[in-house]
Amino acid sequence: MADPRGFLTHERELPARRPIDVRIRDWREVYEDFPRPALSRQAARCMDCGIPFCHNGCPLGNLIPEWNDLVFRDDWREAIERLHATNNFPEFTGRLCPAPCEAACVLGINSDPVTIKRVEVEIIDRAFEEGWVTPQPPVSKTGKKVAVIGSGPAGLAAAQQLTRAGHDVTVYERADRIGGLLRYGIPEFKMEKRHIDRRLDQMRAEGTEFRTGVNVGVDITAAELRERYDAVVLAGGATKWRDLSVPGREFKGIYQAMEYLPLANKVQEGDFEVSPISAEGKHVVVIGGGDTGADCIGTALRQGAASVTQLEIMPQPPATRPGNQPWPTFPILFKMESAHEELADKGGARVYAASTTEFVGDEDGNVRALRLVEVEGPQTGFKPIPGTEREIPAELVTLSMGFLGPEKGALLTDFAEMSGDPEGFFDQRSNVARDKSYMTGLDGVFVAGDMGRGQSLIVWAIAEGRSAAAAVDSYLTGETVLPTPIPPTARPLV
Repeated sequence: MADPRGFLTHERELPARRPIDVRIRDWREVYEDFPRPALSRQAARCMDCGIPFCHNGCPLGNLIPEWNDLVFRDDWREAIERLHATNNFPEFTGRLCPAPCEAACVLGINSDPVTIKRVEVEIIDRAFEEGWVTPQPPVSKTGKKVAVIGSGPAGLAAAQQLTRAGHDVTVYERADRIGGLLRYGIPEFKMEKRHIDRRLDQMRAEGTEFRTGVNVGVDITAAELRERYDAVVLAGGATKWRDLSVPGREFKGIYQAMEYLPLANKVQEGDFEVSPISAEGKHVVVIGGGDTGADCIGTALRQGAASVTQLEIMPQPPATRPGNQPWPTFPILFKMESAHEELADKGGARVYAASTTEFVGDEDGNVRALRLVEVEGPQTGFKPIPGTEREIPAELVTLSMGFLGPEKGALLTDFAEMSGDPEGFFDQRSNVARDKSYMTGLDGVFVAGDMGRGQSLIVWAIAEGRSAAAAVDSYLTGETVLPTPIPPTARPLV
């Protein structure tokens, strides 16, 4: 335990965000540096709670009290060892995870929880600065070949674990760069892509091979995969987006978030000077109140939008934990992310309990307005409230309403046919079905991450990638030294 009285003497503290008028002029991460003494005080707040519920709240089972204690004692080298023991990519989770660990923190019962994410980020960033993150190539090779399909967090975690176990691993990615949604779905102001690139350098040095621009199922068929590799890990994510079927959907200027955000990221990669879909000078409406919607807000503001409005069909969440979401479960609360803070500063609005009824276009076929109505719900099925209809300007609309599962392209269709039970290859939620060892209905083909569990958190993706890797290793060699798999049905307090 770091400091027996730390949770009594220190308040929760986070690093300051850069001034809004400064940060929306660039694409750098929004947080300022966090002084080491302040971080030490935050680590000291971790209490000797007997049963650390943060372990269960985190799908990765991060050893949070241990590395909090090590940071307080200024033993950073050992802290990164304990952090890497359960998490391949703490630089990703520390920036992007919604922190179910903090929701499950025992201190959070009657006080503010420990700033676990911030401590995690500072540990891994210092480890890279000090040169402690080095390649860990396998001691010996097994001669087995594994294909990993998809280079998001689940695919990268599985690939790194399997490479270190001695297998020859090839990661296939249909985009032009490695990283999946980490690369093209997360804006630069939330995570600068240099964090991905330096981790990929480590993985290449360990022996993982990456192939980009390959549409698996077309450029290389399912049959060819099974012929060339001893095992296949499907980690392509849940990329089938939810659409909005209302009159006027066909007008130009209405895009899915994952049509809009990747182009903005490509500008930061140097592919374009200006995004082909830009919010500059336009009235923007973001439909969807989740994290992806916030990403669209921050992106539109940095592109110079004339105005931004966010719509959410659900009512506004409470500011504090409601009675039906007790500790240590993960509560749905009203959040003020950096993009929301920027939206409020620029006079934008977050509109809750509102449903889009129609898009209105001009004579050239471009969207110019959106009609909405306030609704009751969700218990009443989002029943419209008479007399609340109104129209707002909308020259660029982004749909950020989540995903419905994996795309049923040639790869999954062919694998389903090969299994002999095409319908049984998928579960009732249209995800790829798997057993307790992450294997699909086809021998030697495994699935991890959102492709198998549906849209979820980055920590779940990494946890499943690690767990699937252990199952693959055991399948190929008869045993494994990799961490014991988490059964796909296991769910922590999220």
